[in-house]
Amino acid sequence: MGEVIAIVFLTVCAPLWIIFHYTTKIRMSKGLTAEDEKMLTEVWESTKRMEDRIQTLERILDIEAPTWRQQS
Repeated sequence: MGEVIAIVFLTVCAPLWIIFHYTTKIRMSKGLTAEDEKMLTEVWESTKRMEDRIQTLERILDIEAPTWRQQS
């Protein structure tokens, strides 16, 4: 009788438990955490500031040294 219970457990319960366990893990890892969202926001803002700085530098260079684009 103990062998039958072990076989039923190993053929039915264990595979179901493994499937449900990893399904739950996958669902939990799909979304971004609050920390990930904060980091992405900071990177996005930093990128925007850098882009603004580059555009400002290009405008200054266009005024101060109009031929700077041809030199590279």
